[in-house]
Amino acid sequence: MSEIQLPEDKRREDASRVAHAMNPLTLEAVEKSARSGRCPNVAAIERRLPWTTKFVGQRTVTTSPATTPTVYVIDDDASIRESLSSLIRAEGMIAKVFESPLEFLAAKELDDFACIVLDVQMPGLDGLALQERLAQRGTDLPIVFITGNANVPDAVRAMKGGAIDFLRKPFEGFELLDAITAALSRVSASFDDKLKTAELMERYEHLTPREKEIMFLVAQGKQNKIIAGELGVSESTVKVHRHNVMNKMQMRSLPELTIAIQRLNRS
Repeated sequence: MSEIQLPEDKRREDASRVAHAMNPLTLEAVEKSARSGRCPNVAAIERRLPWTTKFVGQRTVTTSPATTPTVYVIDDDASIRESLSSLIRAEGMIAKVFESPLEFLAAKELDDFACIVLDVQMPGLDGLALQERLAQRGTDLPIVFITGNANVPDAVRAMKGGAIDFLRKPFEGFELLDAITAALSRVSASFDDKLKTAELMERYEHLTPREKEIMFLVAQGKQNKIIAGELGVSESTVKVHRHNVMNKMQMRSLPELTIAIQRLNRS
């Protein structure tokens, strides 16, 4: 667990920078929330997402690196990238910025627990084209679109493509954070499933070849006597291996073991 201390001056600095970049008229509202030490969307994040956030005194954000969400910000405007990344990091999330869709496509590896904040109008490959390219690749990270020149056809196209939201600049920082929360909520279930599968796979790798063999036979509902006959071993030997399997896989019942095997088969 790591702690990030955000003193009051830093909170106000981040809030001011975001407000000026996106909408100068929202500065007073954003600073008021920053002074309170807690943004309106935080409670929703704590309820709906699997990372730990604590607020003590002014503002202490505690997160688990293994489950800290990542927000990919793709915008050709450097000031917007800086402002949004500052806002995202202040909420205890990881921000990774890209100045173009092509730069993002060149990334070697993407985090599983993540979403994308994507500008629509950019030189060359635009945001909507990137959305289509990612769909063709099978990359299903949810997207929050932002744009300074919103139009109905673009919004319809984005939402039909599965976008979480379509925000028109200037917008308030909390609007974006709420959209990010909704996006991460969509992936949190699948992310949690991947973590559980990884844990099961790690336990499975600690089984001996014989234990793995017996585990699958047990999951088929075969009795110890039948398994012993098929493998040419004594029934007591099967019982010992079966006991070891349940302990190493941390399973309490046969149905639980069967479900675990189904999860491993899907992976």
